[in-house]
Amino acid sequence: MLQGGYPRIYDTRMPLNLFFSNYIDTYIERDVSEYLDVRNLAEFRRFLTLCALSSGALINYTNIANELGVSPRTVKAWMSILESSYIAFHLMPFYTNKQVVKTPKLYFYDTGLLCHLLGIRTVEALVAHPKFGDIFENLIIAETMKQHLNANQEPQLFFYRDASKVEVDLLDFTNPNNRMLIEIKSGQTYHDRFARHLTLIGNVLGIPCEQPVGLSIVMSHKESASPPPLDWLEGRR
Repeated sequence: MLQGGYPRIYDTRMPLNLFFSNYIDTYIERDVSEYLDVRNLAEFRRFLTLCALSSGALINYTNIANELGVSPRTVKAWMSILESSYIAFHLMPFYTNKQVVKTPKLYFYDTGLLCHLLGIRTVEALVAHPKFGDIFENLIIAETMKQHLNANQEPQLFFYRDASKVEVDLLDFTNPNNRMLIEIKSGQTYHDRFARHLTLIGNVLGIPCEQPVGLSIVMSHKESASPPPLDWLEGRR
């Protein structure tokens, strides 16, 4: 989670802060500058940070625009730059006949970059950060998408939230014969309430309960197992 998945990090063992600082500088100077004027480059840096703060949440273009002092139209244009350069992506809501949320969520392709933009530099800071749950959710959703893309499959990934705020974090309908509803949680222990919406929404979407409706993913932080999770969080194998 903290280290992310960019190959050069593993090849060179470059310090994470140095790598991501250089990456952002190069990305903005080389890839973004041709689309933006000089004045907007500094604002685009702030935009990246605001996107990181919004990761895992419904995208509110107006709020981001107000923070930056630009128009919502400009924010949408900048967001398209992030998507076309594989920095971030939208997770669309799944539409049903019920009244559901129709605003997409924002996620990053790489959690190492996300952590850097959030100012997270150590595993201890990551675990203690208020967005730890969102970062873990980002990891699962981004890696699920990459898994399908690497298998030459077109990902059919969504989330579900209705007007009463009943929500399932991830709907993976890539395989029509094995549609999955996935609830993503971080915590010390598993609780039945973590998966309480899976059967409910499975019934709404016409997925019989006897089928593999979904799974709940729980992150454990038991003291007796602390070394392996730290290795995993840092990105070491």
